[in-house]
Amino acid sequence: MLTAIHPKLPMRNKQETLAFYKKVGFEVPGDDYPDYLIIEKDAVELHFFQFKELDPLENYGQVYIRVKDIDQFYNDLVNRNVAIHPNGALENKPWGQREFSLLDPDNNLLTFGESV
Repeated sequence: MLTAIHPKLPMRNKQETLAFYKKVGFEVPGDDYPDYLIIEKDAVELHFFQFKELDPLENYGQVYIRVKDIDQFYNDLVNRNVAIHPNGALENKPWGQREFSLLDPDNNLLTFGESV
C-alpha cells in the first residue's frame, strides 16, 4: 500500500535552504508556502519546516537517497562547487554501496548511494 516517502527536515532560513538545494539541482515543483518548503529532483521530494530556533550543531536530520550513475552526479556537484562533507567523500562502503555525503545549511545530512 505504501507508495512514496517525503522526509520533513528542519530549516532556519527558507531562502538559504532553497539556494543550497537549487545548487544541488532541486527545484520547487509548485506553490510557495510562508514557513514550509517542498523541493524535488527526479523522483525525490524533500519537505522542510521552519524552525528558526534550530541549533545546527544539535540537528541530527538525515536522509539517504538512492542514485543512478553516482559518479556522474558526484562530479557534477563538485563542478558546481557544492561542498562535499569532510568525512563523506565518494567511496565504496563495506555494505555494498558507493556513497558520498553533503551537509545543508542547517546541518541536515544527505547521503547519496548506489549499489556496487
